Amino acid sequence: MAGIRGKAAALIGASGFGDRMRDLLRQAPALFADEIPARAAGGLRYVHLACTRYLTLMHTGDRSGDAIDAGQVLPGYAGVIVRDGYHGYSHLTGALHAWCAAHLLRDLKGLHDAEPGAQEWAAKMACLLLHARDTAAAARRAGQDTFGPAVLDDLVTCYRAVAADGLWTNLTRYTATARDARAIARRFQRYEDMILRFATRPDLDIFTNDLASYCTSCGGWEVRRGTGRPGGCRAGGFSVAGGSDILPWRAGAPGFAVGVAAA
Repeated sequence: MAGIRGKAAALIGASGFGDRMRDLLRQAPALFADEIPARAAGGLRYVHLACTRYLTLMHTGDRSGDAIDAGQVLPGYAGVIVRDGYHGYSHLTGALHAWCAAHLLRDLKGLHDAEPGAQEWAAKMACLLLHARDTAAAARRAGQDTFGPAVLDDLVTCYRAVAADGLWTNLTRYTATARDARAIARRFQRYEDMILRFATRPDLDIFTNDLASYCTSCGGWEVRRGTGRPGGCRAGGFSVAGGSDILPWRAGAPGFAVGVAAA
């Protein structure tokens, strides 16, 4: 099977299909990126991926910035890159970056599950992100490319207050969870622009990089509100069910073309 994949990759490369895929991907206003370990060429490598809803290009390499660039899509790209917090993408300064909110929700859930009483701020932040996601989706459906100034100001004010509360609550606590909570609260403060990119660009559906993660993993997350009802979220509880950091596949989702570059 590995030999067949290698031959297929070589044929795709020789046909010019990969070059056309790269051209189309670089024209997209937003790209979803991910990397995951896998066996290739007789050893452990990383599968790197850049995709849109309809196009996916994969190549293998190590986890360095040079390996990310070897896909010949992200270097020089000037749109929005939706990704996790891995620092290997930080050299791509020509693009705006958006932090995948599914990863953030997973971390917030971990804090709240460990100390429900002490980490109330984590549930509040999760609810705030979900509310902002729904607000962005509504704006997109209405054809709006920005939030109203008052809406965005309120969101940012609440966001900063909850992040500050998370840090303050855990400053003088010395449990392992409190240490993690301080790091996560500081992440929300330091990377505010990246984390709220989906809200400052509601014209783009960039809340998560679930498209990229779906291509590099087999599971699926389902984010459920604390009340278990659509639209209902209460401070104090939320749940994330499943086995990955992506949203589950849904019937009727569009197909997409996939290109695999030779290792």
